[in-house]
Amino acid sequence: MIATRLEKPAARAEALALRDKISTEVAAKIAGRLADHGPRLAREHGAKVVAAYWSIGAEILTLPLLEALDAAGFAVALPITGKRGQPLVFRQWKRGDRLVAGKMNIPEPEATAPVLDPDLLFVPLAAFDRAGQRIGYGAGFYDVTLKSLRARKPIVAVGVGYAAQEIESVPHEAHDEKLDVILTERELIVIPIDA
Repeated sequence: MIATRLEKPAARAEALALRDKISTEVAAKIAGRLADHGPRLAREHGAKVVAAYWSIGAEILTLPLLEALDAAGFAVALPITGKRGQPLVFRQWKRGDRLVAGKMNIPEPEATAPVLDPDLLFVPLAAFDRAGQRIGYGAGFYDVTLKSLRARKPIVAVGVGYAAQEIESVPHEAHDEKLDVILTERELIVIPIDA
């Protein structure tokens, strides 16, 4: 577990360094677990539209999840990164769709793909705690996005990370949006409403 006394930037750096050391076996295990649990979570929460990120670098591989959701009949969406401080826009993705390089060179659907509002959103993270707080990459895109979506409708936020990225208590501020569920290679953590 990551030291709880660290400030956000130091905790982020430590968590990402730990993530970089994850074995290929553990990485494959969580990618499979995510693909297995993803459609089930979406069904349990009555989601029709499910969004996930396109993994890059050492992030947990999300392509198996995306394909499993598409095969299960969900409308699947990927984020389009815009200006900092603005919510992410989500465009529909189907297996076999052409992707283009977006901001920060992250693959995303073409501009002609329909815009969708997710009911359930898989969220990347650098670190998390059992109260549902997360440390992201520092740009605030998911906090702004979750706040915007939650102002319009109920949405379930599922954090995706390795057990090694857990921190006893994430330092957080009023603008930080909580996760509802966290999935690691070891467990599914459902955050109590009063946490």
